[in-house]
Formats: sequence, structure tokens, C-alpha cells
Amino acid sequence: MRIFTAALATETNTFSPICIDRRAFEDSLYAPPGTHPQTPTLCTAPITVGRRVAAEKGWTLIEGTAAWADPAGLVNRETYEGLRDEILDQLRAAMPVDAVVLGLHGAMVAAGYIDPEGDLLTRIREIIGPDVLLCAELDPHSHLTAKRVAAADFFVVFKEFPHTDFVARAEDLWRITVDTLEGRVKPVMSVFDCRMIDVFPTSREPMRSFVDRLMAIEAENEDVLSLSVIHGFMAGDVPELGTRTIAVTDAKPEKGERLARELGLELFSMRGTFMMPQIDEKEAVSRALAATRGPVVIADMWDNPGGGTAGDATVILEELLSRGATDVAVGMIWDPIAVQLCMAAGEGAEIPLRFGAKSAPGTGNPIDGLVEVVRVVPNAEMRFGESVAPFGDAAHIRLTGIDIVLSSVRVQSYDPSLFTALGIDPQSKRILVIKSTNHFYAAFSKIASEILYCSAGSPYPNEPATNPYRRARRDIWPMTADPHGAEVA
Repeated sequence: MRIFTAALATETNTFSPICIDRRAFEDSLYAPPGTHPQTPTLCTAPITVGRRVAAEKGWTLIEGTAAWADPAGLVNRETYEGLRDEILDQLRAAMPVDAVVLGLHGAMVAAGYIDPEGDLLTRIREIIGPDVLLCAELDPHSHLTAKRVAAADFFVVFKEFPHTDFVARAEDLWRITVDTLEGRVKPVMSVFDCRMIDVFPTSREPMRSFVDRLMAIEAENEDVLSLSVIHGFMAGDVPELGTRTIAVTDAKPEKGERLARELGLELFSMRGTFMMPQIDEKEAVSRALAATRGPVVIADMWDNPGGGTAGDATVILEELLSRGATDVAVGMIWDPIAVQLCMAAGEGAEIPLRFGAKSAPGTGNPIDGLVEVVRVVPNAEMRFGESVAPFGDAAHIRLTGIDIVLSSVRVQSYDPSLFTALGIDPQSKRILVIKSTNHFYAAFSKIASEILYCSAGSPYPNEPATNPYRRARRDIWPMTADPHGAEVA
């Protein structure tokens, strides 16, 4: 067997002012054929898992380019077309192939392309023809368009949020691929439109039990190959915005359609109950200061670079400074210029510095102060499960008893190693302020005495009922109270 694999992924917040060009991919991950590291990134696990599977089977794996950019705004048209055509040319050179197995995100939007993944999949289908297997792993925070469903044989989606299972789902993707190529199964994909948009953390109920049940159904039914939920991505202003359920069965389309519909309507019946309770910055700081032990983790949940924001908001930091808080670590604030100034000054220097709140309204005010440059680290990185997340040149500064990590590459706060990389012991701190909606939970919950989800400022469009969408459909909840009518009791 000859199998082609590649990855092209980012998550586009169409409201973000930060555009993505080729350099953004190169800063995060750009790996031409044969250069992808052994460690997978969030959307490239199909490549690393595929290497093992192909070696075990004695099959030929032809690797194309793998490219990932940390979430931001629109992808530059030339950048998307260049990366797309690079992969398509590699596929043409690899023909004939028996399958194409991809790593995608699913929420990319590029200038001139409202559905880049649909465009890519359709062009691949035109090259390989109707009979060659085409499948992909997706992030659940994506848009499942009709164009993508028409082009692909099946999708497998991360089940967990935080996304701790991207390698496990790549294993599922390859298991179905192998069984298909060896003639044991004939995958058929069924999709149900839940007509809603919500946020579904699996670190709490009711989504925890729902995902556990998906896995139980898969385990108990030989003809159910995979069950997935596309959560949707509320910061993507696209026509097919919304949550969908996917059932992949072994030649059982009726069963798949029934399962996808039943699970989708069950999700809809629980709408509005999934999100973690949120408090503002004043309450968050008050509760953290009153805690009897630490570290208390304050998640600046909507200034999340993983959702396409800048990650430079200072609202919570301003509140901490106004209260005279000490024994606090903040990680991270994106400010490449401030990092450059700190690196030029050197470790141990004391310099006047302005940092943060440069990207957009609703992110607070720039912070001015006389800071100590404690440490500078070129090409810093932190862990994210089985992967590594780079955050570029970074600086650890100290301002009136608060330790702050400044980064030059935007990335959300996945793991406490973001602090240790800059010489800060996170477990010794009274308060930790991080920027992430929920991906932080898997790692930080292991050291936190308490986690506070803070909605501070307005860096992210987190109210779909009132977000200023121009393209998104309006026939879904919460824009419409009851889009299913009598279908849901």
C-alpha cells in the first residue's frame, strides 16, 4: 500500500486583528517532507502515528508538508494558496496512492476562502478520484461544512477538551484506514446538525459523561467505527457555524444517521449547561487573595491565544497591581517589542518598560513600570501533553512583587512548564494567572489549590447571541430560541 499524509492547520478567529502569513506557520511549525519531528503537534499526529503503522505493515508512507500556525485572524491568501499548492504538488508526485490521511484543524478561514479545508479536500478528491480513501483528523473547534463531508470518506475528531487525546484519535483514524484498506470495513459517515453553538469542556459535567458514553457505544458496537462531536468555533464568522455530531459506521448508514441524530438532540437538550462558571477580575482577585493556600490559578479565559486573541490583555494584572498583590506569577503576556528590549538590557538589568495591551480595545491598558529583567530565554518552549509548544524568545520580568513572563510568539498557557522554562517555580506561588479557556486544565489542575475562570475585558467574541456576525447563520441557538421545534421535548 502507498499512503500519502500531510497536515495544514490553524484556527481562525475572524474577529482577530492579527493576520497570519507564512512566517506565522514557520514560527509554530513548518516541516517539509521528511523533516517532521518524532513528537506530534496538535494537528499532525496522523503523520507520526502513520510512520509507526506503515512500518508495522510494510507499507509506503509518503510524507507531505506539515504546517501549523497558532490561532489568530485571517490567513493571508498567498500563504494559504502557497501551502495548499505545495501539498497538492507533493500528492501529484506521489500518485498512484491507495489512501490520503490528513491532519487538519477545521476552523481555518483565509482571505478569499471562507472554507479552506473544503477547498483543499475537494482538490485532493479531484486528484485521487472517487475510489481512493480520503480521511482526516479534526479539532472539534471547527466548522463541518457540506463541502468537506462530500469530499472525504470519514473524519475522526478529538473527543476531549482540553485536547489530551489527539494521539489517541489519530490511532483511531489509522485503525479505520487499515481496516478499510485490508477489506474488513466499509466506513460510511453520517452527520447531524445540532443547530446550536456552545462550549463543551470535558473536564466537567455534563460533557464528561456524554463523551464517556460515546466511547462506551464505540466499544460495545462492532459496526460503530467512530463517534465524534464537532463543537463549532464561535469566533469564526462563517455560514455553516455550529455544532454537529458524526457517526462513522461499517456500511450501516441508517444506524449512523439514527445515532448521530439521537446524540445531537441530546446535546441540544443540554444547551447552556456546559460552560464553567465565570467571574470578573475583581471577584477573581479577591477570592485568590483570600485563599488560605496556593497556588490559586486564575484563568484569563477569553484572552486566549488558542482562540485567536493576542494574549496581551492586562485587565487582571492591573487589578492585582491595584491591590498590591505579591507572590504572583503571570504567564504569558505577548509583547515581542518588550521582549526585545529586555533581551537587549540583559539579565539583572533594571529598566523602565511599557508592555501589554497593544492589540485591540477591551484588553486593558499598557503597563508602565521600573522592572527587573530576571531572565531571558531564546526559543523558549513548554510541554503540551505529548507535544511541545514553542513561545519564542521570552523574558521573565519582576514588577512590585509580581513575576511576569513575556513572550514573542503567541501561544496559550498549556502547562506549568511555561513558568519553569523562565526560572519560576509555579508551585511556590500564591497566585498563578494564565491565558487559556480550558486546555490548561489537564496540567494545571494537578498543582492548583483552586481554579477560577475569569471573564475579564472583551478580547474575544464569547456571546454568540450578540456577536456582530456578518456571515454566520441565525437559525441556531442561542440566536434562535428553539430551532428544532417539536423535535426536542
